[in-house]
Amino acid sequence: QVQLVESGGGLVQAGGSLSVSCAASGRTVANYAMGWFRQAPGKDREFVAAMSWNERNTNYADSLKGRFTISRDRPMNTVYLQMNSLKPEDTAIYYCARELSPYGVGSRRADDFRNWGQGTQVTVSS
Repeated sequence: QVQLVESGGGLVQAGGSLSVSCAASGRTVANYAMGWFRQAPGKDREFVAAMSWNERNTNYADSLKGRFTISRDRPMNTVYLQMNSLKPEDTAIYYCARELSPYGVGSRRADDFRNWGQGTQVTVSS
């Protein structure tokens, strides 16, 4: 069983940057697409970004394209999300997850992912 642990969240001012990480343990995630999702208070969980197992494909929420960048270090079993030009509406708990089946291209659908982490809080002040 794989465990995912997010870290790096915190409080940042609007316009600032933050990088969050997701470390996998238990089993390798190197052959799986990985994704980031977020959930703001009172809202549904929404897709942020995903990367294919071989790093050749990335997928971003249209509203976040150009500000957020997903990357991964496959040997280190870690996935990153770099967030720039942050806005108060980016405030949410950010979750990483492993796609259900190996060798995927990185889905936008939460139902295609499993092994969710506990999340890391990102708060953007205005």
